[in-house]
This record gives sequence, C-alpha cells and structure tokens, in this order.
Amino acid sequence: MLENSTVLQSVACLVCQYYFFRLANVQKDKTGCLYNRKSDSRAEYSILEEMERKMSVNRKTEKTKILQQLTKIRNNVKRLQRQLEDVKPTSEFVDKLKEMLEEIENAVNTFKDEQRQIYEQLLKDEKTAVNELSIFEKKVELWATSSSTTEKVLKLPSARISVNKTLGNHLPEEVVEFERFLQQTGGRQGGWDDGDHQNFLKVWTKHRGRLSYMDEALEYLCGRTKEDVEQHGLWYQEFLSLQDRKKESIKKWKEKQQREKEENLKKKEKSEIVQSFQYEDQMQKAEERRRQQAAISAWKKQKAITSVMEQASQVKLEEGKEKKTKRMPAPLPHDVTGGKEYLRELKKRRTALSIHAYNYVKFTNFPV
Repeated sequence: MLENSTVLQSVACLVCQYYFFRLANVQKDKTGCLYNRKSDSRAEYSILEEMERKMSVNRKTEKTKILQQLTKIRNNVKRLQRQLEDVKPTSEFVDKLKEMLEEIENAVNTFKDEQRQIYEQLLKDEKTAVNELSIFEKKVELWATSSSTTEKVLKLPSARISVNKTLGNHLPEEVVEFERFLQQTGGRQGGWDDGDHQNFLKVWTKHRGRLSYMDEALEYLCGRTKEDVEQHGLWYQEFLSLQDRKKESIKKWKEKQQREKEENLKKKEKSEIVQSFQYEDQMQKAEERRRQQAAISAWKKQKAITSVMEQASQVKLEEGKEKKTKRMPAPLPHDVTGGKEYLRELKKRRTALSIHAYNYVKFTNFPV
C-alpha cells in the first residue's frame, strides 16, 4: 500500500508539471493578445481583466484545497510509517494498522475521483471555448472580405485619404484594387442612380454584353446620351473583371489561411504527441522503479528468513553436541561450572531465536 502511494504521488507530480507547462503557454499567449493594445481599447478589455482576476482567485482557492488534501494524505502515511517502526504482536495493533490503511486508501480514491470530475468538466469547457472561437474567427473573416462593409468605410471622409494604407495592411492586393476602383468611379453603380443602373443591367444581361444592347438601352435611359451609355458599359466591364479577380483572390486567401491553420494544428498535435510520449516514458520509468523496489524488499525478507533458519539449524546442531556430551563420562570437578554455564547460554540462544523466528514469520505473513 505504501509503495502504491509513492507511485501515485510521483504520477500526480508529473501530471501537475505537464499541465503547469500548458498553463504557462496559455497565459503567455493571453498576455500577448489582451494587453498589447492601444489605450482606446482599454474599456473593452477591462471586462476581460475582471474575468481573469476572478479566475485567478478561483485557481488559488482550488490550489489551496488540493494542497490541504495532499497534506492530509501525506500526514496519514507518515503516521502509518511511525506505527510500523514499533510493531506489537497484538490483534488490536493489527486492527489499528488495517483501519489506518483503509483510511489512507479511501482518501486517495476520493481525491482521484474529485480531480477526475474537475478534469472532465475542464475538457468540456475547453471544447466549448474552442467551438466559440472557431465561430468568431469565421465571422471575422466574413467581416474582412465583406464588400458592403468596405463600401461603408470608403464613404467616410477619413477613408478617402488613407484607403490604401487602411486596406493594404489587411487585405489582398486585388481586393484593395477593386475597392480603390469603386472609390474613384462612384461606387458599385458607377456614379449612376439606382434606377438608371438597374435599367442598364437589365438590357446588358438580355444582350449578354453585345453592342446590340445600345439602341434598346437608350430607349430605357431617358436623358442619357450614347456616349454616356458607352462609358458606363466600359466601366461595367472593368467592374466585372476586377470583381472576378477579387473573388479569386479572396478564395486563394481563404485557402492560404486554412492551410496555415492546418499547419499550426499539426504542429500543435505533434508537440502534444511528443509531450505524451515523454509522459508515458516517465510513467514507465516510475513503474520500473516500483518493481525494482518490490524485488529488493522481497530479497531482503528472504535473506532475513534464511538467516533465521541457519541460526536455528546451528542451535539444533549444538543441542546434538550437548546430548553427546551428556553421554560421555562426568567431567573433572574444575570443569563442572564451565559446562553448566555453557548449557545455560545455549538455552538462552535457543529461546531468543525461537521468539525472533515466531515474530518475523507472524508479521511478514511468511507461509510456514
């Protein structure tokens, strides 16, 4: 039981080190993302700081609780070790040891069950957080590639001054070129009002862009000259060309982002696999040490038993010699005292060895 407790403590230390390493990496990433922000964003991030503070307090409370449980288990184990140092051959003492062992085992099992439940709940929370982050990332990608959102930005006076600087830092070149074209030519309708542009599109689609659309378009577009329609037709052709390039560029950009995401995921999985192998190797080494300690303990017990049996054989041999001595003629007067003392010494040694062998066999559960 004591050996199992030692192994459990070693395993618990390894698990704590592994998750402490992961926690340090997560905290490092969190600090880089949350606190490396401009001052005008502090209002939004103050909410996250408050959440972090509460989570920090909860972690400290949980840590204190775990340390208290482990300290209680360790104290019980030490108390049991002290009891084993002074073994008493009584049934009350054996019952007391049994009760202490059961108490330690129940405490260890309770601790393991509680930690397993906490770990399972943390895994569920982690999965939920990953799913929510994935959904949010998709929304951000849609925002970045949404033409309507970009149009609203372009309509602002400040955006007209720094459109290249604002968009060029975040979007592909084709997207920036398309948005610049819209800004310079009057938006998605080429400077025309919605009614004229819709009539133009209706005729253009009907004739599939052929020159035959011109006469019919002039009938629908009152107040527009032939030159106006030709210029709008050239504008619309360039609009379609740039829009197609933009869509293709966004598609490639998304594919690139997906590849990078998959590569990062593979690197993360590879790192976790390496850590898992290291953890398994440490577990195997701990198990090997436990087996070696058990083998050494068994060898010591066997050696002690063999020593007791050899001493018992020696006593029997000396008793045989004593019997032979009794059959011999009586010793001279000056040898009588020495012979009696020798016999008393043999009896004392025999009694001591018998008691020692009985106690050892009884308390080591050695089969007789």
